[in-house]
Amino acid sequence: MTSPTPTPSPSEKDNGGCPKGKKGSSVGRGILGGVIRDAVGDAAGKTGFGSYLPTAEVAGTLTDAIACRLDPGEQLQAAAATEEVTRGEEIGATSNWTSATRENVSGSSTVASINEESGGRKCMNVNDFIIVDGEETQVSKRMCKGPGDARYVLAA
Repeated sequence: MTSPTPTPSPSEKDNGGCPKGKKGSSVGRGILGGVIRDAVGDAAGKTGFGSYLPTAEVAGTLTDAIACRLDPGEQLQAAAATEEVTRGEEIGATSNWTSATRENVSGSSTVASINEESGGRKCMNVNDFIIVDGEETQVSKRMCKGPGDARYVLAA
């Protein structure tokens, strides 16, 4: 019998310097966020730098600290790497990717541990590592799936 998978503790370092969420009216944030996102996107496109918002397709797979540093295409590549290593359910399995949209952007996902919990739920710790223009970010995330679930998703 194995012990439960330890939950990685969040820290400022894990946040990778990406902005944290703010509290307030979700409608107001949505409208203001759209305006700001368009302005920041235009400015970031001109300068080549910026912070990206995680897309809905990767929300159950990538942490915000990783997703906010990647453009939407890179987010999909990073999520595919995570899905590939979790499907194999093998400790040490690694999937590497290189950005198809920007130079000097790459990353990997590696399975660090796998445990079966009571009730048949399986969990694993996966280490994500990205390099964006020479700046490295590493985040450990906990992924789980219950009996009958098709894939692993980020655990709360």
